Amino acid sequence: VYDKHSVGGVPGNKVSLLIVPIVASAGLLIPKTSSRAITSPSGTGDTMSVLAPVEFSADELKEVTLKAGGAIVWGGSLHLAPADDVFIQVEHQLRIDPESQMIASIMAKKLAVGVDFMVLDLPVGHEAKIASSDDGRRLSFKFIDIGMKLGLKVRCGITYGGQPVGYAIGPALEAREALEALEGKGSTSLVEKSTALAGMLLELGGKTPRGEGQELARHILSSGKALEKMREIIDTQGGDSKVSSADIAVGEHRAELIAPCDGYITRVSNSAMNQIARAAGAPGEKGAGIVLYGKEGHKVSKGQKVMGIFGERDARVE
Repeated sequence: VYDKHSVGGVPGNKVSLLIVPIVASAGLLIPKTSSRAITSPSGTGDTMSVLAPVEFSADELKEVTLKAGGAIVWGGSLHLAPADDVFIQVEHQLRIDPESQMIASIMAKKLAVGVDFMVLDLPVGHEAKIASSDDGRRLSFKFIDIGMKLGLKVRCGITYGGQPVGYAIGPALEAREALEALEGKGSTSLVEKSTALAGMLLELGGKTPRGEGQELARHILSSGKALEKMREIIDTQGGDSKVSSADIAVGEHRAELIAPCDGYITRVSNSAMNQIARAAGAPGEKGAGIVLYGKEGHKVSKGQKVMGIFGERDARVE
């Protein structure tokens, strides 16, 4: 049993919606249990819930995974780690995620599902949960060490977390962007990160030699096999398998942020993106969120749109 998990903290991190179908397409079993958002505008569970139901019992999760080869479900409904579910409710209210509890929470749920191999995404950067590469390495050694003691093989990917992944933030907007990537027209940062982490799982599963996993993951994605597998997973979980990115409804109330002058985008603040998307209504209102029209290093002209804010209620967007 294989799994990918992220410690979170970076808005727009919808990589699991690409990784799970890529890995399942290669014949590895990947029952992905995800949280709903604790501090972000959309957790993987929130994003997947736009495409299919995500609340299942443990027996139903097993059935779905064995049928489709993979699943993306909300972990809270499984009661796999009941004490952790209580802690998460408290964390959600306080918008905190302490390191010790984070490690215990992740490992408890993975053990309960019976995971043998896990790739852990550790985003590092300004306003990410992990500030520096040194902190990322320290945390990765902790996970690897605890994993060994528990009989769980862990590999860690220290990834760039200094700005959002892709261009969309918020449940429906992220679901649409993930489907676009599966359809062959996704953002570079989303595709690069997803295939790198999926490649590590393919290497752990013996599907390809070490160092060649990302290339295989890219091939599975570009061939359309991952999209086909995602449709099968959506169908097995009770969603519409024919759904395409163009079908995803997003908030109809919108506001645009316009560049006041010619120049370059020097930084995209993770914490500002989180606050704005949540103020617009995410994750509770699925159509709410943000679309970035440029990211760090992008050239912009005066009057050009820099960011769009989407909401289901005009008052929220205001």
